[in-house]
Amino acid sequence: MKKSIARLTTIVSVLLLSLGAASTAHAQEKFTYMTNWYAQAEHGGFYQAVATGIYKKYGLDVTIKMGGPQVNIVQMMAAGQAECVMGSSDLQMIQMREGGVPVVTLAAVFQKDPQVLIAHEDVTKFEDLKGKTILIASSAQRGYWPWLKAKYGFTDSQTRPYTFNIQPFVADKTVAQQGYLTSEPFAIAKAGVKANTLMFSDQGYPAYATTISCMEKTVKDRGTAVGNFVKATMEGWKSYLADPAPGNVLIKKDNPNMSDEQLAYSVAKLKELQMVTGGDATKAGIGIITPERAKASYDFLVETKLIDPAKVKMEEAYNTAFIKDAKVMP
Repeated sequence: MKKSIARLTTIVSVLLLSLGAASTAHAQEKFTYMTNWYAQAEHGGFYQAVATGIYKKYGLDVTIKMGGPQVNIVQMMAAGQAECVMGSSDLQMIQMREGGVPVVTLAAVFQKDPQVLIAHEDVTKFEDLKGKTILIASSAQRGYWPWLKAKYGFTDSQTRPYTFNIQPFVADKTVAQQGYLTSEPFAIAKAGVKANTLMFSDQGYPAYATTISCMEKTVKDRGTAVGNFVKATMEGWKSYLADPAPGNVLIKKDNPNMSDEQLAYSVAKLKELQMVTGGDATKAGIGIITPERAKASYDFLVETKLIDPAKVKMEEAYNTAFIKDAKVMP
């Protein structure tokens, strides 16, 4: 009798454990986020939240998919292959919306746009580049280039294509090139070339960067999951900046070409210039988007005729309720 009771107790315990495991597994809601480039430190907080179980803590089974130069991440999101994507900037996402894709930006990890111009050591300020050859990507024409032209009098005739290769810059001391604060300056320094890095954000360029941008329908239908993803991501960034090791393991797994030296350099730059933790984030939390900055981005696009205000309204392009509620302080 005692053996039967003991056996029954064991069976019940196993069943309860199985049910608990099934319940836990069911609680992990699948969620895919697509980045805008190959895995790197600039994506660290997202990978960190996977590596350290932060997403799971919020009931999410998150997959991070890499973007790349030939990947249209917004198109893939619209086709249902991702819940949300990483906008290079909020400006980019507003333009996507004007183009007919009902995308809305919920948060912006980088309080400053890391976009820069890199010049040889004789150039110390933007004004020194007037008339010089500047290598820029075609995408710049719908982003920072109109801003530079309006502010510094640059002309289209002084531009040449940037092919994401630093060799033309290294070989010619008379040219400047675009870059990302945490990337190209490192490669150029490794090549033994002395250069100066000029940040747009230091001169008033309004854009946020590294956004969480989602389809309107996703926000409406899966609001709880979206809100949890936003908050967990910001916790991931706080954790990554404190100790990037867990996230870096996953970054290198996705992108084996990424070196420890590059990762360390990028993290150091993010921290030194408070790209994530500075600005309004110091008081309102990591990822914050303020009405004032959102308006500055929107107004810039209107003034430079990069969007038609009749086709897209500022209040439709942003939904800051989730990030306001998150309040993950640096």
